[in-house]
Formats: sequence, C-alpha cells, structure tokens
Amino acid sequence: MKYLNLLISVLILCFYSYQFVFVCIRLLKKMPEFRTQKMHKYAVVVPARNESKVIGDLLKSIHSQDYPKELLDIFVIADNCTDNTAEVARRYGAIVFERYDEEKIGKGYALEFAFKKIKEYYGIDHYEGYLVFDADNILDANFVKEINKVFDAGYSVVTSYRNSKNYGYNWISAGYALWFLRESKYLNGARMICRTSCTISGTGFLVSSEIIKKDGGWKYHLMTEDIEFTVDKVLHGEVIGYCEKAILYDEQPIDLKTSWNQRIRWTKGFYQIVQNYGMKLLRGCWSDKGFQCFDMLATVFPAILFLLVLLTINILAVIYGLINFHYEVVVTALSETCSIIYKVYLSLLFFGLITLITEWKQIHCDRHKKILYLFPFPFFIFTYVPIAIAALAKKVTWVQIPHTFTEQVTR
Repeated sequence: MKYLNLLISVLILCFYSYQFVFVCIRLLKKMPEFRTQKMHKYAVVVPARNESKVIGDLLKSIHSQDYPKELLDIFVIADNCTDNTAEVARRYGAIVFERYDEEKIGKGYALEFAFKKIKEYYGIDHYEGYLVFDADNILDANFVKEINKVFDAGYSVVTSYRNSKNYGYNWISAGYALWFLRESKYLNGARMICRTSCTISGTGFLVSSEIIKKDGGWKYHLMTEDIEFTVDKVLHGEVIGYCEKAILYDEQPIDLKTSWNQRIRWTKGFYQIVQNYGMKLLRGCWSDKGFQCFDMLATVFPAILFLLVLLTINILAVIYGLINFHYEVVVTALSETCSIIYKVYLSLLFFGLITLITEWKQIHCDRHKKILYLFPFPFFIFTYVPIAIAALAKKVTWVQIPHTFTEQVTR
C-alpha cells in the first residue's frame, strides 16, 4: 500500500514540479519590458446576459482609459437578455447587437455572433485587435495602454492580470481571487519570462484581427471556450503573451451553490478539452513545441483527479481491511490518507502564501481578512473533489452566474 501511494505521489510530483520552478523563476527574474511604437485601433467585445446591474461600471472604466478614444469602439452582445442590459449599454455609448437563441447557449456562441456582425457591418480588418471582457469586469485606467505595448511587440494574443472586485467578502471569493492572482503572477508571469505560451483565463484578453480571420470568426464552443482557444493556438504554434500591468478586476461568486454551478461547468469543460485535444497535446510533447504542449496538458488535466485516485485506493484498502479483519491494512491506509491530505494542504498553502506576500498591495481588502482567508484557501481547492466526481457523471448545462457587486475598491 505504501509503495503504491508513493508511486502515484511521485507521478504527481513529476507532472507538476515545474510549477515550483516557475515560482523561483518569477521571484528571481524580471518581467520583460516593452515600449509602444504605435497606438493600435481596437474593438472591445463584451458578451452580456442580464448584466444591467454591473455593465455600466465596465463601460465607465473603458471610457476612462488613458488611451485615444477614437481608437476604441465598444460592442456589447446582449445575449438572450430579459432585462435592460441593451438599454444600459447604449446609454454608455456602446454598439449593441441583440442575440436570441435558447439552443446555442454560452459565451462562445455570443462571441461567434459578435464577430459575424462586426464582419458584416465593418469588416474584421477595420480593427487591428479585439479586447474581450466579461460584463462584471472593471479595468484599471492604464489597461489598454499597457496591453497595447505587448501587442505592439508582436504577440497576436495577449492575456492580462486578473484581480478581484470582492476578495474580502468571504473565504469563497478569496479562494477564487487568490487562485487567479497566483495564476497570473506565477504561471503566466513565469511563462512570459521563459517566452513560452501563456493561457487565457476567461476574460481580459486581446486577440489580433489576423487570428480572427484565420479562424473564420470565433469557433470555440466547449464549456471552457477560453482554454479551448488557448490549446488550439498552442497546437498551431502560437505563443500567447501576458501583460502584468494590464489589470482588470473580476467579480467572484460568494456562495457554495453559485460556486458549484460555475466550477462544475469549468471542470466539465476541462474534461471536454482532454477528450478533444488530449492526444494532440500528448503527441505535441515530442515536437519542437514540446514544453508548451506539456504545460497545457498539465493545465487542462484536472489535478484533483490524482488526489481522487489516491483517496479512492486508500478508502478501498480500508474497506478491504475491515471486511477481512486485516487491521494493519486499515491503519496504514488511514495513515496514508491523512498524510496525502496534509501534504496537499501544505503545497496549496505554500502557493497561497507566496502569492499573498508578493501581491499584498494588489489585494484590496482589510489586512486581517487577507491573512484570515489564506488558511481556508486549500479547503476551497479541496471542494473540487466532489465537483470532479459530479462532473464525470452528470450532464452539465450552462447556468448564468449572477453579478451584483458595483461599489468595490479597485485602487
């Protein structure tokens, strides 16, 4: 039993140890600096479904950008809305496309619709790039100016630094926020230093018109369309850039039910990615873009499944020992289970702590909440265990995540 647990633990370590190396790289090396040679013309694209409570704040933050106003146009896709999202968006000067389709539901379909409309009325080449946001985002005043620098340096796709509007609300919102801060700083930041491809994380990314033309619009419709887009670009040799100074603030769920609905969709989406692209990524590990493919494979394969396998093996060993009165097996299995949970907890606590220390000034909440919400962070990640099980067995459909936070400190 001990040797089997050790073997699986070593496999996990081999698969994810490079992320500890990423932390060292990020702490020891500086991010590359870029200077603007040209101010490019962009379209801002915002899919929105019943987002009238929050979309005004996003549009205000776009209008407040330290960037030439004539180089930014805003398109809002009012997607199957039953509220006045379209009216609010128009009030803030956005060009609104209203879409009604209850069969094709999800952000991917809304983006597909948006690019078709833009192509029809303006032509894809009318803009040099497209900035994609969620309706609940708020942008730092320098967001476009900073991301333009990386785009101008030759990156056809660029992602940004994902911060939170409501970090200090409770341990759930803090769990999300700390994970995204860690992803920005210690995954995408290290990838950028190593000049390997970064990953798109839901929102706040820039894609060139050339990519959109090459793809024939937006063709990504799995439940995690952002990761599907990332994987497809990596498989085609594209290197996605990262701009740490382009900061956006995102709203996180605050209750377990909403969080469950969101994360079971994400987990199902990762399973879909593995099913559709897993073998291509595996074969790509032995190509000239080997590390990029390995990194993406490690990213899309739900790590929690490794923990689930280990726990299942030890639970079965406990049952076997009890049935056959082999109590030494029961003791060993229980001991191994506690050891596994303890080691995983410490690993997650390490990533959370190093992120908290280095991003302290970027986290906008009371000092005591920053410290307090660090310790339940690993338990937030552990809640993925039942989610991973449910996503394997359950048919998952798109469920809207409500957004309501409007007056949050973002400076």
